[in-house]
Amino acid sequence: MTAASSSFWDRLADQYARQPIADEAAYQTKLRVTRSYFRPDMSLLELGCGTGGTAISHAPFVAHIRALDFSERMLDIARAKAMAAGVDNVTFEQADISALSEPPGSYDMVLGLSILHLLKDPDAVIGRVHAMLKPGGLFITSTACIGDTMAALKFIAPLGRAFGLLPQLHVMTGAELLDKFTRAGFTIAHQWLPGRGKALFVVAQKQG
Repeated sequence: MTAASSSFWDRLADQYARQPIADEAAYQTKLRVTRSYFRPDMSLLELGCGTGGTAISHAPFVAHIRALDFSERMLDIARAKAMAAGVDNVTFEQADISALSEPPGSYDMVLGLSILHLLKDPDAVIGRVHAMLKPGGLFITSTACIGDTMAALKFIAPLGRAFGLLPQLHVMTGAELLDKFTRAGFTIAHQWLPGRGKALFVVAQKQG
């Protein structure tokens, strides 16, 4: 995590927290599909938890969630929301996702919603997640595959980032994203695209 990436999201945190979810129906579907894989004894890791809404929503169904984000301001809001909701089995931490290193087989499931396209090297993170999952573990993601609809952003995004107008953006297609999972050793258990220009929802499984 760089200071620039952290400060970008710190600046947006309060506005982000006030915004309604762009596609509530699709979001609820993703929550339901994710919960269909839950067991009460599961240990989860969430990458890019933002202001904590997804982790807090899932908390009653699993043993523990470790939720990480770049932005300390986002995490301040998440902790306050968890306290207000009486949720005590989610741990919110600031961490550099791109440098995350955990012992092999640490987690039953890793969540990465709206995060892979914001990483400089998503392949490296997908590989790390594969290693930290238990056999049969799941990596559940929702990713903006900008290359399918706005391929020109591959050239525009670096300039926008240099001026502080855009975050780090990794421009890829849905096919390229799925290839990243399979090359890391995952099989695709489920995929869903709610519509053109929408984020691609993927359940990727590590072989047991």
